[in-house]
Amino acid sequence: MNVLNLFRLDGKVALVTGVGRGIGQAMALALAEAGADIAGVYNTRYEETEAQISALGRRFMPIQLDMISATPQQYSDVVDQVVRELGHLDILVNNAGIVRRTPAIDYSEEDWNAVLQVNMHSVFFLSQAAARVMLKQGNGGKIITVASLLSFQGGIYVPPYAASKHAVAGLTKALANEWSSLGINVNAIAPGYVETDNNTALRADPVRYPAITERIPMGRWGVPDDMKGVTVFLASAASDYVHGAIIPVDGGWLGR
Repeated sequence: MNVLNLFRLDGKVALVTGVGRGIGQAMALALAEAGADIAGVYNTRYEETEAQISALGRRFMPIQLDMISATPQQYSDVVDQVVRELGHLDILVNNAGIVRRTPAIDYSEEDWNAVLQVNMHSVFFLSQAAARVMLKQGNGGKIITVASLLSFQGGIYVPPYAASKHAVAGLTKALANEWSSLGINVNAIAPGYVETDNNTALRADPVRYPAITERIPMGRWGVPDDMKGVTVFLASAASDYVHGAIIPVDGGWLGR
């Protein structure tokens, strides 16, 4: 088989969270460009993503969900809806995440719970629901989580974000240990500093922005499209022997 064919996703169905913008939008587009149909979980918008995926000739199914308040049953319902409307589920990308910046001494319980709910709890319960379906289908599947540089470091003013992303790294390995022998690959992408709405304030900081940029060996922040290649790799047959990996896409930050 030509090696490029290993990266094709024709006939696959992918569920991507946080699909309306930024990294999630780029990941969804990458999967669609490789041949997959997309179900996209969004909170406030999805139309731009839908238009771009539809232009590729792929199906797009929007699913509205407030992940701050979502329950395990709702995640299970989302997966069931995908299977009911698109026929099956082959790929899950747990991309949705939020960050709220406050010094630890002042951090509120409300903000702490919201960040952990979206960044950690959703990853487990959506992965659990997807794995149940993948096992029932009998064809295996691919689960991709989105970790972070703060899966390895502590950050500043983001204690629950760092805690949740450390948890995502550990959960990725734990699920891979249980599900790899069942034909389900669980791996993580750890983006570095990427230009998204989540860090608009940080990029506007006249002190921290240039300090961060200077520390990146590549000399620039990432953009969402920098995540497209690794997403297709982990979603495709090209990564069939990759389990429990956390792949940094960070311009060399962790190697500095």
